[in-house]
This record gives sequence, C-alpha cells and structure tokens, in this order.
Amino acid sequence: MSVADTAKTGAFRIGPFHLSRRITLGRYTGVLLGLVAICVYLAVTEPVFLTWENWQNIFRSQAVVFTLAVGMTFVVLTGGIDLSIASATAGCAMVLGIAIQHGADWWLASLAGIALGFAFGFANGFMIGVAKIPFFVVTLGTLSIYQSIALLLTSGETVSLFTYPRFNTVQTIINGNTGPFPTVLLIGAGLYVVAAFVLRYTAFGRAIYATGSNAEAARLTGIKVTVVLIAVYTISGLTAGLGAVVQTGRLTAARTQVDPNLMLTVIAAVLIGGTAFTGGDGGLLGTVIGVLFLGVIQNGLQLSSVWTFWQGTVSGLILILAVGLGVLRDHGWRIRLRVGGRGRSKAPGALAVPVVPDANPHTPKGGEE
Repeated sequence: MSVADTAKTGAFRIGPFHLSRRITLGRYTGVLLGLVAICVYLAVTEPVFLTWENWQNIFRSQAVVFTLAVGMTFVVLTGGIDLSIASATAGCAMVLGIAIQHGADWWLASLAGIALGFAFGFANGFMIGVAKIPFFVVTLGTLSIYQSIALLLTSGETVSLFTYPRFNTVQTIINGNTGPFPTVLLIGAGLYVVAAFVLRYTAFGRAIYATGSNAEAARLTGIKVTVVLIAVYTISGLTAGLGAVVQTGRLTAARTQVDPNLMLTVIAAVLIGGTAFTGGDGGLLGTVIGVLFLGVIQNGLQLSSVWTFWQGTVSGLILILAVGLGVLRDHGWRIRLRVGGRGRSKAPGALAVPVVPDANPHTPKGGEE
C-alpha cells in the first residue's frame, strides 16, 4: 500500500486508537486545579484579589505576554522555539518610538513596528525552513542580533513618548476601557478568535499539527513543511510587533532593554497550557489558561508582598513541573497505545506514524483551541 493509498484509507492509526481530535480538557486538568486552588487561597488571604480593579490589573499586566504567547504557540506546535521573540519586541518598539519622534502618526508608527516584526520572523523562518539551520541556533543568534538592533537605533537610550500628542491614541487604547472591560482584553479576545480559527478550521492549521507530529511523514503526504516553518516563525514575528505596540502603550516609552523574564514567561505559559514541547499537540485554549495562571501567581506574590526576585524562581519551577507532567502524560499514552495495539496486524506497507491526512478534518494528535 502506497502512502497515497494509506492517506485515502485512513490507515494512519496505531492499534485501536485513531489519532484524531478529541474534545477533552484532560491535558488542562492539572493547571486548572492549580489555578482554582491559588484563586481560593488568595481570595481568603487577600480580600482585594477578587475585586474587578485587581483583575483588570492582571489582564493589563499579561497583555504583552499573551500576545507573544499566541505566536509562540504556533511555533511550539511545529516542535520549535522562538528564543528571539522578546528581543524582536524590543526592536519593534524602538522603531515605533523613533517613527513617532520623527512626526509619524500613531497608526503609521505602529504599522512600521509590526512590519519590522514581520521581517524579523520571516528571517528566522527562512533560515530554519530553507537553510535548514536548527531553530535553536537561529533564534539564539537572532536573540542577540535583534537586541543589538534595538540598542543601536538610539545608542541604548529609552525613547520617551509621554510628551508626544500623536501617541496619545495608542496610550488611551492600551490603558483604557471599553465599557467595563479593559480594551486590551477585548483586543486579546479578538486575536485569540482569529488564531484559534486558523488552527482549528484551516488546512494551514492542520499542516502545523502534522509538521509537529512528524515532519517527514507530513512531507510525504504533500504538506510543504518548509512553507509551514517560514509561516509560523513569521506569525511569531508579527505577534512581536503587536506586542511592541501594547508594551509601548503601557509604558508610554520604547525601551531598548529586554525584560529578562519575558521570554521565559511566554514559553512557560505555552508549555504550562499543555502544548507539547515536542510539537504536534496542544492549542491556544491551553495558552490562555497558562497566561492566566502565571498572571494570577504574579499578582498573588505582589499582593502578599513577596520579594520580586522570587517571581522568576516560581515561574521556572512551575515550567519544569508542567513539562515534567507532560512527559509523564505522554509516556502513559504511549504505554496505552502499545497495550492496545498488541495482537493487531498492520496493513501491508502502512506507516505507523502519528499523522492524519486530509481525510481527518482536524489535528493529528488532538490539539484544541
């Protein structure tokens, strides 16, 4: 049986388990229980925690993290990591600030920052997808390059935008409310809807999951893996540009120095949310939960007057725990597959790889949004 025949018959399955999307919150159980437990504890010990003003602060403080985490989710689903996303955000913010200083309107300056993010992401994707350089080497190198670009643009000086009326619109949007809701929360919800739709209902989204599950098998089924890799890193760059607009609006300034915890927090949010670091499994719903989980912890540490320097330690420990639990879950899943597959003969020429062709309208390994 050829690969094409296998695709038509849907023989890409192991034992009795069809590797198709299953609507389940199983991978989110741990983080959801942890989130509920922390919320209950903070509600009892810190009465201000449950106030709407405090939750608005949580949403605003996590707006940049969530924006970047959306792009990072696309990358991690293919089995990669974008280590340069925080540095790219700093570079985009500097271009936005310089454009405002030189008389550009807020929308044009914002587009300039987003366009630079697109260019940064495309450069990463080209080197990874076309030149076949490992993603770790590329993004580690561009982490330093993009940070240097941010420093060189203004000789390391912060660009203050407080005195520029042209920037007031961005500041008002990012820090303001639409009705009772923070505007950044509504913007984030719109970003989530668009990104989740792409992952769940488009051929491109299915190709992302297939690439992360098994890139070679995806290539054999006709998926252009190189194009997928270029696209996901470009999306990551776009979210870096959007994150720069949000960050600059919150600070009313463009900073050259990258928050040393930003990249760790973004990656932690994605992995804590259940997206497998090996690719092919996960989704944006988990990323939302992961961002909220880290935001609540950070807020709780602040309300409890815990020394700020401990926040990085807590985030790092949670990241290790989340990935460790994911490995244990995957190990248990493989054991069930082996047990369920005993005594079953494979079709001649069938490939036992976790990739589902176009006959499956969803993702290969059960990703959810």
